[in-house]
Amino acid sequence: MREQGKLITLEGCEGVGKSTQIRMLQAYLDEAGCETLFVREPGSTSIGERIRALLIDPSHRDMHARCEALLYCAARAQMIESVVRPALRRGTIVVCDRFIDSTYAYQGIARNLGGEAIAALNRFACDDIAPDLTFFLDLPPEQGFRRKGGADVADRMEGEALAFHQDVYRGYCAAAEREPQRIVRIDASADAQSIHAQIVQCLRARGIVR
Repeated sequence: MREQGKLITLEGCEGVGKSTQIRMLQAYLDEAGCETLFVREPGSTSIGERIRALLIDPSHRDMHARCEALLYCAARAQMIESVVRPALRRGTIVVCDRFIDSTYAYQGIARNLGGEAIAALNRFACDDIAPDLTFFLDLPPEQGFRRKGGADVADRMEGEALAFHQDVYRGYCAAAEREPQRIVRIDASADAQSIHAQIVQCLRARGIVR
């Protein structure tokens, strides 16, 4: 029987360069011959993508914070059972763009639902699945939005006020301080190649890749 796979997650505020790092990591793991699966939240299943459309639709400004949190966790539960759990059982390295720490930062802190409520939702949605390693690309939202040329107003979450995104950043920082063994904090103001090198070095040090 093959060894259980690993779940790697990438987190951070808007404009930190997660998409770039995921592309670079995918190329590296493919070249290394690793069996990999790349997923995103919310999404990566037909149900999850429909939930994603609801969540980012800017016409849904009146969505309640609890509804928002439940929708994110519903998409997560579907992705885990349909895609992630089977892949981990095959020994696959699963890389996820956003996961439980996003819900803590965005809904728990920025939406004021609280860490305990979000932890309970995440436990229910994830069952026994948890990240083996998380990379927090650390860049304050002011810098992130400057880098990407402003917020995407077609995305309900991204279009929130700067104060909201500052609270999100505060939530990520709190999560990183609370779980330093799992969450590796990387200065996302560095160039993309340097960030990629740090990610690869950490994966090697943890024995996830050789």
